[in-house]
Amino acid sequence: MGKPLKVGIVGCGAIIAQYLANFRRLDQIQLVAVADLDPARAQAVADDYDGVRAVTVEELLSAKDVDLVLNLTIPAAHAEVALKAIAAGKSVYGEKPLAATTEEARRVLEAAREAGVVVGCAPDTVLGTGIQTARKAIDDGLIGAPISASATMVTPGHERWHPNPDFYYQPGGGPLLDMGPYYVTALVTLLGPVVSVMGAASHTRNERTIGSGPRQGEKVPVNIDSHVTGVLVHASGALSTLFMSFDAVKSKSPNIEIHGERGSLVVPDPNHFDGDVQLFSLGAEDWETLPVSAGYVDSGRGFGIADLAATPQGKEPRAGGALAYHALEVMESVLESAHKGTAVAIQSTVERPDSVELTVLAEQADALRSK
Repeated sequence: MGKPLKVGIVGCGAIIAQYLANFRRLDQIQLVAVADLDPARAQAVADDYDGVRAVTVEELLSAKDVDLVLNLTIPAAHAEVALKAIAAGKSVYGEKPLAATTEEARRVLEAAREAGVVVGCAPDTVLGTGIQTARKAIDDGLIGAPISASATMVTPGHERWHPNPDFYYQPGGGPLLDMGPYYVTALVTLLGPVVSVMGAASHTRNERTIGSGPRQGEKVPVNIDSHVTGVLVHASGALSTLFMSFDAVKSKSPNIEIHGERGSLVVPDPNHFDGDVQLFSLGAEDWETLPVSAGYVDSGRGFGIADLAATPQGKEPRAGGALAYHALEVMESVLESAHKGTAVAIQSTVERPDSVELTVLAEQADALRSK
């Protein structure tokens, strides 16, 4: 792809600020263009970022100086934008999920394969020091053979803070498809691919009330399951339990907990890039906090694109389309199982992405040496 990788962004909503902040730190990435259905939002980004031009979506997709399209649109538009970018010969990296359905996601991967371009997808939080330190602990045998895991995400609903929460409560949204990608991707990174699932789901309310912004007090309909539980059977034999809710209020459970024959791990929030990893070894008297030992230090959204840019040609990126597709199929199958009342076999599989050695950006290393 050449270095730096020249990126164009489609979608200039709230999440773009995190990408922009990190792009300024990453030498592997050069942002050249932005586009949005609202031209003013794209222009505001261009005005604040040297060397970036605001264009239409069509102009961005046809631009010769765009190597990769970063797709920050809503989930319902992920596949449409990705397919147009691929048809224009661009590699793509999207926010999660890869697409609204596995059928759409499959078309994206097939189109990319035929075009000879690369597909990457969030979450890249699994490349940070939190998940990677936990993975190294598992790979180093600190808990013995993994037996089980639990993953818990509880919030009373995004409408309490999001001014336009409608899409969270429509097909393609809900707690599992919204937050599940962080948890399922982390579980696959830690424990390997999933071969079957069972699920159960419910919802407590048919509408939600927006709690902030210009639409405060407005009602939005709920057309998805807002409370989902699932059991994932990994190819290794380990069992993971998911608890994803937009209905419950709060939980003191760890975001992720991994249990093995010789110890247990508390894994930090997979929606973050860092956090403490705690180990309780068999025979110990208390938990110990493990030193940071792997992952991109002080990372953030966009590091997955930099990692993709550094991936040798022909090799799947760590935050790649295959992993995103597998995670999407797992989540979709949990919901299918919940409606059918039977276990569902997972058709796809994926290799655990290569681990990330402890990596410090050059600018960070310079700062540390100057102290």
